[in-house]
Amino acid sequence: MRAALTFPAARRRWRSANRGRRGRRAERRAARYLRRRGLTLVTRNYATRAGEIDLVMRDGATLVFVEVRLRGPTAWLDGVESVDWAKRRRLARAARGFLAAYPRYAQDSARFDVVAMSSTHLGAQIEWVRDAFTATS
Repeated sequence: MRAALTFPAARRRWRSANRGRRGRRAERRAARYLRRRGLTLVTRNYATRAGEIDLVMRDGATLVFVEVRLRGPTAWLDGVESVDWAKRRRLARAARGFLAAYPRYAQDSARFDVVAMSSTHLGAQIEWVRDAFTATS
């Protein structure tokens, strides 16, 4: 027999499930936003032991690794600022894993973009930062 969850534990579980759903919705919206601006989707949610890349896209001959950040109205940092050095390092390692797994892209130029979404009382605002950081920063 399973013990009943206390209210805080049940609430955390609900928030976690809801957070994943919101994150997937934000990634779909970001992919649509970027496709409308001429990028083509290569893959989404590419995962390695090093980390996960939300979107891998092409902008002409450039391979673009996209991190999607969704921030609420009470967040301390905006979406771009929330990609700290540790997250950048994980993304760079995951990108190297992607290039090793798909050598046909290894000779292409690449960049890291961030699509930051913030929800306000006016609706969601989208900010696309091209070349937000380099793999060495």
